[in-house]
Amino acid sequence: MNTVLNNNLFLVKEKLGIFKAANSYDILNPESGEIIMNSTETDLGFFTKMFRFTKYKAMTPFNVQVTANDGKKVIGLKRGVAIFRSDVEVFDEKEHLIGTFKQKFWSMGGKFEIFDKQGKQVCTLQGKWTGWDFKFMKDAQEIAQVSKKWAGIGKELFTTADNYILEIKDTVPQDDSIRELIFAAVLCIDMVLKER
Repeated sequence: MNTVLNNNLFLVKEKLGIFKAANSYDILNPESGEIIMNSTETDLGFFTKMFRFTKYKAMTPFNVQVTANDGKKVIGLKRGVAIFRSDVEVFDEKEHLIGTFKQKFWSMGGKFEIFDKQGKQVCTLQGKWTGWDFKFMKDAQEIAQVSKKWAGIGKELFTTADNYILEIKDTVPQDDSIRELIFAAVLCIDMVLKER
């Protein structure tokens, strides 16, 4: 696992563009404002690009690669066409499967169940339908949260609806693969739940 994921705070900032089919994000250290990772979407086919400009955008497949500043891969996320729900696979820097997310049907605000590579549920991502607050829960304990608000230096960077902060609790061990899954799930919030 790349050591950059041992941080506890991340600012995810969508890169804006006119007529942009691919999703791409800068991931910053919110305390310093330094870009520490980039997320880009690769291998977009012609029809996927066309559907990205329609109301079916949230159903299109994606292949997202997250890289550190040194160009080394951190994680990858892949999903096929999503008709009723999204099932997303997460891969490590060597393209080994490390886990999956399964979107829950009929959840208010959005919900993912997050599984490790053996298919064991490791945590749940739950959102509120009233806003942009998401919590990662494990054994009834909050282990991370995603929101639009933060009281640190990065607060002035919140200029659009697609910028948000991930805070991982100190109780999550460093170098634990659950950090990779939590970080990957944050990118899925925007591409799966908020693009509808």
